[in-house]
Amino acid sequence: MSLKTIMSLFHFGKVTPYLKEQSWVIGPFVRPCDRPIITPTPTVLFDCPMKNEMVRWAENHTFNPAATVYQDTIYLLFRAEDGNGDEVGGYTSRIGAAVSKDGISFGLLPKPLIYPAVDEWADDEWCGGCEDPRAVESENGFFAVYYTMWNRDNPKGLERSAKIGVATSKDLKEWTKHGPIFAGTDGLMQPGIPKWHKACGVVQQEKDGRLVAAKINGKYWLYWGEDAVHLATSSDLLHWQPVLDAKGRILELISPRRGYFDSLLTEVGPSPVLTNDGIVLLYNGKNDCQGRGDPSIGPGAYTAGQALFSKDNPAILVDRMDKPFLEPKLAFETTGQYTAGTVFVEGLVLYHDLWYLYYGTADSYVGVAMASRK
Repeated sequence: MSLKTIMSLFHFGKVTPYLKEQSWVIGPFVRPCDRPIITPTPTVLFDCPMKNEMVRWAENHTFNPAATVYQDTIYLLFRAEDGNGDEVGGYTSRIGAAVSKDGISFGLLPKPLIYPAVDEWADDEWCGGCEDPRAVESENGFFAVYYTMWNRDNPKGLERSAKIGVATSKDLKEWTKHGPIFAGTDGLMQPGIPKWHKACGVVQQEKDGRLVAAKINGKYWLYWGEDAVHLATSSDLLHWQPVLDAKGRILELISPRRGYFDSLLTEVGPSPVLTNDGIVLLYNGKNDCQGRGDPSIGPGAYTAGQALFSKDNPAILVDRMDKPFLEPKLAFETTGQYTAGTVFVEGLVLYHDLWYLYYGTADSYVGVAMASRK
């Protein structure tokens, strides 16, 4: 879709863009269509190595996508919930993929790419699964996907937990799992890392027309967390060390604010972008359900905000939006598995000089919003 077409969406009132109050903000974004771009597909089958039987791996819900570009094609890596379960969080999730040449019309690949298997990570992923991916490309051409490993009903009776895992690929087809990103050399979580942690994005920058992982002061940087946003560093994109404050505690950068759209949760969205203004982090805010949130937004609704961090010191918060730039408005964003309404941003790419932002809706579908490049 051309920039001219996008601008026509504004002119003819197809969507209402948010008021852009801060010059550093990416956007404004518009929705190019009023329908989901990825929906459940009950016809695709997968031979599950954990069950030793065929499962309809994308039958119930397809949502919360990562996004990247490879060989001039947009790849969406989305969370798919199978045909078993009867409530939010009651299914097994696998990460599937779909491809597109225009950013809006996608073709589904028939089998999931990242999923629970009979491997050394089975106790972390079965039977909850592999959820909510975020993606980044390294400068030398491999892709890293960070996802939630969840042992909802572990057969060995271990305590339920969610943790961030990472898998890598050179071609977005064959994937290698590397396990939890905060595990020490003994395989245990590093001190201070909570048993339940999820959601992360690696700082990326534009280089030769593509987004790649950025090094700042000789390190890769990762924002992570859902209750609050934290920071970590790495030399290889696989093993990460949390950034600590002066008292040796995990550093907290932003957290929920009473009276705002992010009054209950501040959860990291897609991989943030290093710009001339600083590091722009798109994140998901959940509105409080007990009257302590933004009264103009429904209780429990997920909307999206942006925060700016210093490009020289990723731990320094420079600015933060007080109003969401994207919130649930369309029918498929306000109905589905999660009825409070959701736009949950997780995938951002720069493609043919346009921003494409991909988000999950109501824990059920995938939507897209677009913006012109500055």
